[in-house]
Amino acid sequence: MDRTEVVASIAGDLYATECAVDAAITSATTLVQSMIGARTLLKASPVAGAVSQAKAIEAIAALSAARVAVVACHAELAKDHRRMGYGVYNVGPMDKPDDDWGDQLPPPPQVEQQLRTRPVRVA
Repeated sequence: MDRTEVVASIAGDLYATECAVDAAITSATTLVQSMIGARTLLKASPVAGAVSQAKAIEAIAALSAARVAVVACHAELAKDHRRMGYGVYNVGPMDKPDDDWGDQLPPPPQVEQQLRTRPVRVA
């Protein structure tokens, strides 16, 4: 294998890993959604399945940490690639962010929360 093939192999494996982690997060969140939906359809108490649902949410948190690590790995590989003088090489989507996070992680996404009010009955 020449240098280009080796770099392409690593880039492909990195992209496949990023996709696999994203797919795992998607599957895990679908699981939680199914658990909540099933409980609602069965008219079961919110206490029913609370521990298993909490474990599934813990798995999502662990997958999120794995995703952060893979993104950090991607940034480090890009630095190594430049240090070794291999030029620019891309695999996967080409609309990657221009930000070079350096030693910092990307900022967390902003989540909008909407509060719902419910009428209060006073006896």
